[in-house]
Amino acid sequence: MSVTGLPFDDFRSLLRDLPGPDTAALVAARDRDRQLTKPPGSLGRLEEIAMWLAAWTGRPPAVNRPLVAIFAGNHGVTKHGITPYPSSVTQQMVENFAAGGAAINQICVTYDLGLKIFDLALDYPTGDITCEPALSERDCAATMAFGMEAIAGGTDLLCIGEMGIGNTTIAAAINLALYGGTAEDWVGPGTGSQGDVLKRKTEAVEAAVNFHRDHLDDPFEVLRRLGGREIAAMAGAILAARMEKIPVLIDGYVATSAAAILKAMNPSALDHCLIGHVSAEPGHLRAIEKLGKTPLLALGMRLGEGTGAALAAGIVKAAAACHAGMATFDSAGVTNKSHE
Repeated sequence: MSVTGLPFDDFRSLLRDLPGPDTAALVAARDRDRQLTKPPGSLGRLEEIAMWLAAWTGRPPAVNRPLVAIFAGNHGVTKHGITPYPSSVTQQMVENFAAGGAAINQICVTYDLGLKIFDLALDYPTGDITCEPALSERDCAATMAFGMEAIAGGTDLLCIGEMGIGNTTIAAAINLALYGGTAEDWVGPGTGSQGDVLKRKTEAVEAAVNFHRDHLDDPFEVLRRLGGREIAAMAGAILAARMEKIPVLIDGYVATSAAAILKAMNPSALDHCLIGHVSAEPGHLRAIEKLGKTPLLALGMRLGEGTGAALAAGIVKAAAACHAGMATFDSAGVTNKSHE
């Protein structure tokens, strides 16, 4: 533990000493998988997902209390006209979530997923990242700590999502800072930016990374200078899930940028995570590849609000059900393999 007492020190300490997978649970799951009434490997990634669940929960694969957590934040950079929607839409969508009227509500009902919405000071947008930090170190660390509380009350599969007008601009800036390239490599239409709006978005990302360039060697500085409250809270939630042995499904481009901060701090920080889907946002596949992941779904979606992760939760639930519910060769009286 650092003795400087700086706000990020506790998170640095946690990331240096992350718990690993439960090898005994993984071995037991593999043993059972070999006895199930199917050819080895015939369920493809469903088998991999079941093993992942065992390794990161420390018990036989099961999903009993899945949760979608959506974090909502507003961004000062929107003053540059980088999105066709006003920031007031963030609050309006949060109210829509609460009323059950959004896409994520329908998916959660379909797959029997819990849903929590976290409103992160929407009346107080973050700083304009083109000319100032988004957050102070203290505020960023406090927001990460708030995000860690998302798992309070218990869950055994956490789906991470977000809502925030302007936050694909934020995600692009984070990716440019972490991975390099050009702003054009990482900027996409988001909620529908095109023409002059898209040009202003690209210029804002380039200006922001250039303004903060002397401070971007530290991933936490990338987070506080270029990020946002929902980004910091998602990073905190992913970290808390790791500490509590909860597997995580990460949603789209913005959620992936939050995960990237943790990966930059510790290469193993996302071993308990899967990417739910690859979105239609152009930079998302490139960002996923930087994380060394393979998304579960590719449906051309780019809505955010946890929708891709929630759909992927249905696949994870199916993987766990197959592993737990299928008969073994012995119990079903099915011949396993020819011994000739």
